[in-house]
Amino acid sequence: MTITIHDRNALHAAQPAQALSFSQKASFSRPPVTHPHRNRRKPLGQILLDHGAITEVALSEALLRQTKEDARLGDILLANGMVTETALYRALAERHKTVVADLDRDPPDVRLVDEVGTELCIRHGVVPWKRVGGTVVLICSHPDEIDRIARRLPAAFRDARLAVAPERAIQSALVAMRHRDLAGRAETRVDSDQSCRSWNPKSAGRLGIAIVLAITTLFVLSPVLGFAVVTGWAVLTLLANSAIKFLAATFYLRRKQHGRGSQPPTEEAAGARLPTVSVLVPLFKETEIAGRLVKRLSKLNYPRALLDICLAVEEDDTLTQTTLARSDLPPWMRQVRVPRGTVRTKPRALNFALDFCRGSIIGVYDAEDAPDADQIRKVVDRFHNAGPWVACLQGILDFYNPRTNWLARAFTIEYATWFRVVLPGMARLGFAIPLGGTTLFFRRAALESLGGWDAHNVTEDADLGIRLARHGFRTELIETVTKEEANCRLWPWVKQRSRWIKGYAMTYGVHMRSPARLFADLGPRKFFGVQILFLGSLSQFILAPFLWSFWIVVFGIPHPLVKAMPTWMFLALGVTFVAAEILTITVGMIAVGGPEHRFLRKWVPTLHFYFPLASLAATKGLIEIVVKPFYWDKTQHGHADRVRETLDTVLDPIQKAGGEIRPR
Repeated sequence: MTITIHDRNALHAAQPAQALSFSQKASFSRPPVTHPHRNRRKPLGQILLDHGAITEVALSEALLRQTKEDARLGDILLANGMVTETALYRALAERHKTVVADLDRDPPDVRLVDEVGTELCIRHGVVPWKRVGGTVVLICSHPDEIDRIARRLPAAFRDARLAVAPERAIQSALVAMRHRDLAGRAETRVDSDQSCRSWNPKSAGRLGIAIVLAITTLFVLSPVLGFAVVTGWAVLTLLANSAIKFLAATFYLRRKQHGRGSQPPTEEAAGARLPTVSVLVPLFKETEIAGRLVKRLSKLNYPRALLDICLAVEEDDTLTQTTLARSDLPPWMRQVRVPRGTVRTKPRALNFALDFCRGSIIGVYDAEDAPDADQIRKVVDRFHNAGPWVACLQGILDFYNPRTNWLARAFTIEYATWFRVVLPGMARLGFAIPLGGTTLFFRRAALESLGGWDAHNVTEDADLGIRLARHGFRTELIETVTKEEANCRLWPWVKQRSRWIKGYAMTYGVHMRSPARLFADLGPRKFFGVQILFLGSLSQFILAPFLWSFWIVVFGIPHPLVKAMPTWMFLALGVTFVAAEILTITVGMIAVGGPEHRFLRKWVPTLHFYFPLASLAATKGLIEIVVKPFYWDKTQHGHADRVRETLDTVLDPIQKAGGEIRPR
């Protein structure tokens, strides 16, 4: 077989290489890093063939892939298991007439690192190692790109001599030296005026006490007037939310009537070289789910050399680290260990890991996620065909355990209503989109221009959606589904929902610090949408008991407002409540009308008993705003998988014996 080897060679590191010591004999006669005759070097593929490190078939396949993928040859070989990392780096060292540095045994000079800058080193996979004979030795993980990288270095480092090392080894050395600075940066990336980190719990507590005292005083002076004011506001927010729900359902039915679905990729998108996509997956004490996550993400059909899965794990989380160590991570999946900081939140972990990503598109998954196999390809196609101001794509979230119990079924109906009907309706109305916590994809440049995530916000997704809108970026919804685990136990559900409500309240408080500026940033329509979404929803959670109190009339118990209001007003109020319930049921029926969810229709009316749980969660969340505003009440995953595995153990013998098992 005859193979043409093109000089398009570089690499990406995955596992620590077997390195040569700097004290071993090695040639450093190579000219400065800006040498203009790099094409005279022997091609990397030929060196690997000469070493017997790869086969001709593997090289031919890798070169063919490179015509379609925007990836280095070394990345393709390594990600697809065609070459070992040790062989790859030895070949690169030979190609550049240098050595593979051992950073574990001989770490970099921290003074040189500070001169270049830790962030620049991480971004480009380089680190200044030491001075030898008055000349700086620069370690690079992508030596075939050194000319481009050198232009970004301070002038004093452009005449450096070159050594090579795996990117992961370089990053580990940098984190070991500057973990405190990097951890601090992860907590303060967002501008303080749009961050929760300046949140004052004492001021929030005083404001809360003042509001409670004012309402209590009103009730003491005039119970009827107090009930009227509170009920009036609750009814107003109910009408606003119902209007959004009605319009969203109307848009959904029209879209369905005229046919919908993802647009096929254009010829330009289909023929373009695919970009690298990094996906951040924050993990914390995930002993149940981490191993399954590797299997689920392995089903993604995006080219392995272009898929960069970063598992963000806290440095003191030995449980998750041990679980991942047993999972045999593939080369395209790696751990990023997050140093301790002043807070421990998901957005802080995302911020820290962001600097270590390789992709121009950044995605976010949760620990229990099971995305569609073609999800990344759909995202890449959509970004390719969308304008530059489309900075974020939000996928559809669903659950893979809706049959577990009633709570899981109700949660699934709620999610279907939100992601399939209401959220597209809000987008159609031109409102700012509050993002979900997973199946999010960003243009990296846009995300970094905003400072990433607010490390102190426990609903960083909703906050980021508002900040995207404030800076003129657009969020679009994309029809691809990620299934995750529905929280199907009562108290864990309340804890999770209380965190969401707490985060919503803090997000609203932060962005409403200057209503005039928010109005100027968003414009009237989006500003109005923020009021309905945040203030309206929070009001509904808190004041819902006042509306429920009217149901006592059905049982013949007099209500304080019945005698104080005209008959027509009381009847109008009753019609409003009934209409709102009918609307909720109707929209729920529409949302679960697909074949996969149709069995949930009979459970939609039971949402009447599901939503009161949110009021309980709201009480917990509002208390935490004062006592522990940045506390991340962690949701433990894996319960549904344990139940499924137990059922499989029990039912497998029945099925093998010829018994029939019918799902409910």
